[in-house]
Parts: sequence; C-alpha cells; structure tokens
Amino acid sequence: MLARLDNEVIFKKAFTDPFVFRAFVKDILGIDVNPPVIETERSFAPKSGNVAVKYDIFADDPEKRVIVEIQKVEYDHNFERFLHYHLQAISEQIRSSESYRAERTVYTIVVITAPYKVGTKSGEFIPDEVLISKLNPKNLRGVERDLFNHELVFLNPNYRDAETPQNYRDWLDLVYESIHHPHSPHINTANEGVKRVAEIIDVEELTPEEMYEAKREVGKREVIALVKEEGKEEGKIEMQERMIRNLLQQDILSHAQIAEVAQAPLDLVEKIAAEIS
Repeated sequence: MLARLDNEVIFKKAFTDPFVFRAFVKDILGIDVNPPVIETERSFAPKSGNVAVKYDIFADDPEKRVIVEIQKVEYDHNFERFLHYHLQAISEQIRSSESYRAERTVYTIVVITAPYKVGTKSGEFIPDEVLISKLNPKNLRGVERDLFNHELVFLNPNYRDAETPQNYRDWLDLVYESIHHPHSPHINTANEGVKRVAEIIDVEELTPEEMYEAKREVGKREVIALVKEEGKEEGKIEMQERMIRNLLQQDILSHAQIAEVAQAPLDLVEKIAAEIS
C-alpha cells in the first residue's frame, strides 16, 4: 500500500531522495542535475514586496548552473502566485550576483494534487494535465529565441490527457494512483524513479515517526477545514469527532497523539474510543 503523495510529509520524503529528484527532473525537464544538497522549506530574506516565498523543495546545481524548485499544492491556488515564486527565484540571483545578468537557469515545477474548483481571473476553467510557461521571446513569425530558458511547469494528474507523453505520464500516474488507488496502484515501475518512489512511500516502510508526522499533516488540514465551517461550533465538533473516529480506526496513533492531531481534549478521544470498541 502506498502512502498518499498529497500529504506534504510523504511528498517531501519521496522527492528529496537524490535518485528520485534526479529522475523526476530528467523526465519532466529533460536535464541532468546533481545538486549537492536538496533543501526543504527554503526561503529568501528579505522577502520581495508582499510575496513571502517558501519553496517546498529547492535544489541548486552550481556545476550545471540550474536551480530547480518543486511545489506541492493540494488545493485550489491561483497560477499567478507561482509565477511570483518563479520570478522571485530568478530575481534573487541578482541580489547575490556581481552583475545584473542572471547566472543560472531557473525551473519551477508545481505539482497540483487536487482538481480545480475555480478557473483563472477571467473565469476560464483550465483542465490541463500539463502546462509549460517559458520566458523566451518570439519574433513576429512565432520563432522562439533561446535567450532566457527559465521554465515554469504545472502538473495536475486530475485531468488526464491521452496525448500526454510518457515522460510526464509516469509521474502523473504515480501521484494520482497514490491518492486514489493506494492499495493497488497502476504505475510504471519500469521507470526506475517511479519504482524508487513506490519503495520509499510504501506504508510498511514508513517509520512510526514518519507515520505520525503524516497523520499530523492530515490533522492540520482538517483543522483548517474546521475553521472554515462558517463559524458554526456544531459543525466544528462534528468534523472533529469524525476525524478522531477515522484516526482511531486506523489504529496507528496513541490516544494522546490523536488528541494532539485533532486538537481535541484527551477525554473526548477516550470517550469515542470506548464507544467504537
């Protein structure tokens, strides 16, 4: 059984693995990278304007002169936000450079794990599995000139396209299947990078600490949902109790850990545990 890649803890565990990172970047961007360090939660200080940028996964390969960022999104998000992230990483080079010229090519990959519920500012719905934005200019005949080469790539496996090339297909299927069919995922394990991820996120291979952190992440998202329940206390309590029941049935966390994840009193957890035992 696979752990879900829409969980931030699991996603970072998988894609910060050096072999997986290199394989993913090679398939999606077509470039070979070997960064000495793969970071998480990377941010720049001071921030640029009102955009507080923090990258889920960040790697800088000085030999290949490239920067690759990976963001995971599990909810609707405006595309402009990640354009700002992408441009911030490009402009950050100027801050540390001796000249105005940006010295490295920047690639940003955004993995969106949930279907869109909203469209663009114009109201247009964007049901695309892969979107690629480049900064290279084109002349009046539509010929692209390789001046900048920076790329921003959006991947959303919830809108399957039969024409999507295999290099994208393998990874899109991996994300989708881990979420929707974790017990019997249909993934291409002939792809060594995908195979490695499947090994890394096998539930049986997760440590108790990793499982706990993954459950905490689920709990945090559900608590956020509680806050959005239109301020209705009864709605919050109902969802909180449902969360506790789900965690108890999974039989992974202690009662104290469930209370912490659900942000609920321990006696409430014990009361529900007694009811379902």
